[in-house]
Parts: sequence; structure tokens; C-alpha cells
Amino acid sequence: ERITSIRRQIALDMGIIVPPVRIRDNIQLKPNEYKIKIKGTEIAQGELMIKYYLAMDTGAVTKSVEGIKTKEPAFGLPAIWVKENQKQEAEASGYTVVNATSVFITHLTEVIKSYSYELIGRQEVQNLVDNLKRDYPAVVEELIPNLMSIGEIQKVLQNLLRERVSIRNLLTILETLADWAPQTKNIDFLTEYVRQALARSLCEQYQDEEGKISVITLDPVLEQKISQSIEHKERTSYIHLEPEIIQKIISNLTPLVKKARSLNYQPIILTSPNVRPYFKRITERFLPSLVVLSYNEVTPEIKIKSIGALNI
Repeated sequence: ERITSIRRQIALDMGIIVPPVRIRDNIQLKPNEYKIKIKGTEIAQGELMIKYYLAMDTGAVTKSVEGIKTKEPAFGLPAIWVKENQKQEAEASGYTVVNATSVFITHLTEVIKSYSYELIGRQEVQNLVDNLKRDYPAVVEELIPNLMSIGEIQKVLQNLLRERVSIRNLLTILETLADWAPQTKNIDFLTEYVRQALARSLCEQYQDEEGKISVITLDPVLEQKISQSIEHKERTSYIHLEPEIIQKIISNLTPLVKKARSLNYQPIILTSPNVRPYFKRITERFLPSLVVLSYNEVTPEIKIKSIGALNI
């Protein structure tokens, strides 16, 4: 039941239909162990202790509680398994306490969101386009197949989903592609134009109650260095940066990300539009959850607060 509701929720949030999730018993696994696979390949694993609760230390713990040490599987937070009779004590000490089912459901949801771009093939894109065509035939007929193929649209949608940008507003996405496809075949450029068209919903995702987004900015010299390392081809673009510069970027960025988290902010980098997708590529292997926005994706009414600048 909970998995069914996850699939419904992700369809609403991300705009994709998640394929059915099959649950299989495997006697080769340890008694409390589970593994999550996509297309037959293991993506994630974890352990659950039935009749126990997971108490997570999110930074507000005032007094430690006895329990079985572990890590929360979705986000890697330090945690302990506690018995039912310790639940109230753990909550009073500042732990966030959840049951085993919720631990698994949170982990599964994160895995689906992180790998949603792998779940959208050409057939799934065709189904989405067909649904839209019933109400907006002019948009679809202008774009497909004269300007873009289903495969090219799939690549743009995958680029968006890879950075957890919802594709639910498919009408805006296809209209933007119809505007820009006559001018460029470069999928990276087209993706950036679409992101800018979705600026309002992007900002909504990251702003606080006061309409403010707290960001880490890039030093202009570093932006210039990255910009000079980009090579544009007709259909895609590449970045050629020396490994030692990438190493410097990551080692100087890590303390800034820690600072953002310690202030309870989601780590967000703000860059110029021409550098944004390539800075994301540089950092995604080391800091996969880091959000990278460009100035063109921030709507005028949003206030920007800088919590640090990255230089090398």
C-alpha cells in the first residue's frame, strides 16, 4: 500500500509514471537485509530491524540514548535502533524517531527520485507526448518530428530528471523546445532554455518562507576558468578541466557545503548560465545532492542571500 502511494506521489511531484515495483523474497539475503534493483542491477541496500524504531541524530540531540548503532540508509545520517519502550526517551532527547517501514519507504523514494532519469525511455516519452497531444495538438505537431525526435526530447527530459527537476509541466517544456530547436540541436543548450522557462517552479522548490534562497556563489576567476574549458559540439558539449583543478574545487567546496548544512540550508551553488551544467557535472560524482542554479533561473521577486564564495 505504501509503495502504491509512493508511485502516485512521484507521478504528481516529478511528472513520470514509475513502473510497477516487484517485491521478491531472496533467501540469500541476511534476515533483516533488503536490496533495491533497477532493471536487474542492484542500486542500494539497507537493513531493517523489525519491532525496533530508528532514532536519527539530525543535529538537535541533547542527550545520547543507548541503542544499536547504524546509519539511516537514504541520507547516511548517524542513527541508532531503539526498542519500543525507548521511543519516548529518544524523542525527548532530540532524536527524530521513525518506524522500520518508514525507513524503507523513505529510502525507496530517494532511490526512485535519484534514478528517475533511467526510468523514462522512448516509449514512456511517447506516452506522455500522446497524452498532451489530445489537448494541445498544435504544440506537438510543430515540434515532432520536424524539429526534434522522441529520442532527443527523451534526452532533455532525462537531463531535467537527473537534477530532480519535475517534468510535470510538459506543455511549457515542449513549447520552449519548439521555440529554440530551430536555432540549436545542442541538447545541453536546449535543457538550459527549458530550465529557465521553469524558473518559477525551480525557485519554489528551494526558497524559504520569506521567499529567500541562500546560495554559495562562484568567484569570477573560477567561472572564467571553467568557461574556457568547455568545448561545444553540434549536439552536446564537453568540459576539459585538469584533475588537480577539479580536486581543488571539491576540497574548497566541501567546507562551504558543510557550513550551509550546519545553518540548516540546502547547499545551493549559484553560477552564470553558460557555466551551470558543467559545474554540476564536475561536482555530481563527489557531491551528488548539490543543487546548481544559474542567475537566469532565479525569478526577480526572489531574494538571494550569499553564505560564501568558492574560489581556488
